[in-house]
Amino acid sequence: MTVCYTVILLLTGAVCAYHDYVNTLEPAARQLLDFKLDYPKPIGIMTTMAGKPVDIRETTTLNTDGLTSNEFFLDDVMHSVAERIPERAVHAKGTGAFGYFEVTHDVSEYTKADVFNGIGKRTPVAVRLSTGQGNKGGNDLAKEIKGFAIKFYTNEGNLDFLGLNVPVYLYTDPTMFSSFFHAFRRNPRTNLFDNTARWNIMILRPILLHALFWLFSDYGSPNGYRKMDGFPIHAYELSNKHGDRYFAKFNFRTEQGFENLTTDEVVTISGQDLDYATRDLYNNIALKNYPSWRIEMDVMTSHDITNVDFNPFDVTRLWKNGTYHTVQIGRLVLDRNPDNFFEAVELSAYNPGSLVPGINSPPDTIFKSRRLAYRDTQNYRLGINHKRINVNAPKYLKTYNRDGVPPVNDNMKDVPNYYPNSFSGPVPFIDESRPKERIIVFDSNAVDLESPSNFYRYILSDEGQKQRFIDNLVSSLISVVPEVREKGLKLLTLVDLELGTRVRAGVTAARRKIKDDPWMTIYH
Repeated sequence: MTVCYTVILLLTGAVCAYHDYVNTLEPAARQLLDFKLDYPKPIGIMTTMAGKPVDIRETTTLNTDGLTSNEFFLDDVMHSVAERIPERAVHAKGTGAFGYFEVTHDVSEYTKADVFNGIGKRTPVAVRLSTGQGNKGGNDLAKEIKGFAIKFYTNEGNLDFLGLNVPVYLYTDPTMFSSFFHAFRRNPRTNLFDNTARWNIMILRPILLHALFWLFSDYGSPNGYRKMDGFPIHAYELSNKHGDRYFAKFNFRTEQGFENLTTDEVVTISGQDLDYATRDLYNNIALKNYPSWRIEMDVMTSHDITNVDFNPFDVTRLWKNGTYHTVQIGRLVLDRNPDNFFEAVELSAYNPGSLVPGINSPPDTIFKSRRLAYRDTQNYRLGINHKRINVNAPKYLKTYNRDGVPPVNDNMKDVPNYYPNSFSGPVPFIDESRPKERIIVFDSNAVDLESPSNFYRYILSDEGQKQRFIDNLVSSLISVVPEVREKGLKLLTLVDLELGTRVRAGVTAARRKIKDDPWMTIYH
């Protein structure tokens, strides 16, 4: 009855008291009424894009002298047809929030980065959480690697960490990006996701297996964005004020309780709400259940990094236990939803190359390629001045780059527009504690199945996890053409004999069950 009464009030334009609906509508559903409670009267006179007040007779084009003389109409229709910007190629669907990072532990021994030094210091942050492969209208809970991007607005410039909800990346050779991305997107003829294409590229590039094993397991279905961890993937070079070097992998550990969903739970929730993770994040922040993550780093010394029996910069593998120690840094808290999604989330741009003194570039090839690719895609999506957009702008900016497609802000006014100059333009500084030596990593394209084997044997810690992992592999293999399916089963057997045997048995049984089902396509 209360819900019906609230709907009647909304339809009639009446304003009910806050307590009449606060317990019946979630924060996301009551946003419009919240706005009216904050602003009982219209917030101002409507204008054209040039600021001219709009006469009420200009809000209709019926029985008027002409469409082209109505500036309000021209603004409205021409802006509406151009209000979309290109969708991100990957991580297209996402949500975001603002908050702060607070230092809780002294890590000055490892890095001189101002953002991580000074217990109690708070730095504002923006965070974007996303799905990896689907389009903007996709399912939050689809079996996809999730994105976890953080922008720290530090006193030394923006620091961007671009991570995933799993601790490993997909491959080490940047030339694999395009083919992987295409194989896991829609078939160019059918416009459907194609398991044959996915398994085909996994067979031909087995390095993908480790990350995709995480995806096929429960880890591929976190229970919303609040209850998943985040991993910036790379091993960053750190330096302290004395120039000492360390290497660190950063981890963002959820404080809500790490929680994944089973495939059956995903199917049930997805049938009711494709925006489950987005809604969950928004509502919890609105209800002041502010999500938080503990930030830590796994550290190796310069001596450690050159004396381990594996490549510590290989983004497709985990560091071995006993080769590093873990150091606590602080907490990340999200306490504010964006006022406008497009301005704060869709226009946001996170670049792994945005680092600060004391946190230096990782030497791996994937990082080098990402800092190029992200810059290029953001110039394409948002324009050459995308770092001047509010959500991307640093606290302090003095540059010789100016002009181009807006926003240009003050465009550096009348500051000299060339460097070097003798007329008081901005000058560089000397970072005397920056390490002078470089580490060069020689990559190998040899495929090592140790990591996916260890995942099956040790990361999947109980039989329930293993069975659900196997069930997901079986489900993805059923519709794969025979030649590719057989090679996939042989590859799984090379990873682990038990795994290959159980998946083969599962595929055989599943195909037997659906053999006579006219709705299933079976390849003989």
